[in-house]
Amino acid sequence: MKVLILGATGYIGFPVAQALCRAGHIVYGQTRSEEKAPKLAAEEIYPIIGEPNSSAWHHLVPTLDVIIQAIGGRNPEISKEIFQSIVSLSSDTSLRPPGSPKLTFIYTSGIAVHGAYRDEIISDTTPIVVAKSGELAKGHAAQEQAVRENQVFNGIVIRPGFVFGRSMEGSAFGPMLFAQAKAGKGGGKVSFPGKPGGHLPVVHQDDLADLYVRVAEKALLIGGLALDGVNDITESTEGVLQRFIEVSGMKGPVEYREPQHMFDVAPRKIGFADGMHLYYNAYLANTQKQS
Repeated sequence: MKVLILGATGYIGFPVAQALCRAGHIVYGQTRSEEKAPKLAAEEIYPIIGEPNSSAWHHLVPTLDVIIQAIGGRNPEISKEIFQSIVSLSSDTSLRPPGSPKLTFIYTSGIAVHGAYRDEIISDTTPIVVAKSGELAKGHAAQEQAVRENQVFNGIVIRPGFVFGRSMEGSAFGPMLFAQAKAGKGGGKVSFPGKPGGHLPVVHQDDLADLYVRVAEKALLIGGLALDGVNDITESTEGVLQRFIEVSGMKGPVEYREPQHMFDVAPRKIGFADGMHLYYNAYLANTQKQS
């Protein structure tokens, strides 16, 4: 297949691009920065430099099989512009002649569209109750529906949970948790958004990337679906935080605070709590390399 990834140097997009290359596909990676283009080229990914909502990648549409939107989810307007572009380009018979297979569009949403369920089990097929979602998640839910119901292209949604692994640069756990220890190792309380008694739907970068590959390869069979990109079993918030205190040298206690936002296959990687020592050391190694 020929696959374009919008946001190919990001925390989700880059491992997805690498995984697709390893699976034998031709991968184009959009990046805003010329400085990051060599990073893509070194991984056998064709760099496309420009904004994701620009026309920089439109010339690829006639030969593409799949477009994956893996950009950050905090700007819903960009997502709407990309969506409209793909609708327009897919409808252009000079680009996609009648009889051509439908272009597949995989939209990256987020597990937060489900809202807060503390006493119920939810899954991919659980109906979205907008009243339970935050404002940002409501926008994602509306965009999900537009993608899944569109008849011009083959739309699929993936909702990553809390992604972890390697640099943690794009993970919520980096600034939300690990940075506290780096700023003052051996210090006092650990601040964490949320309330006691919660569970975290997590997924490692590699396992999430594997999901994207499988979805892209089977896209024509699963069009219209939304899939939660998380491990089969959630992790106890208390267990994660206690393990973080043990590994990082923080003394505690844990102080819960109200979150500003509620914001992504069978996993092969060790869980977040069990692998805390490994993931915390990877975070430290990457931040030291950047300084």
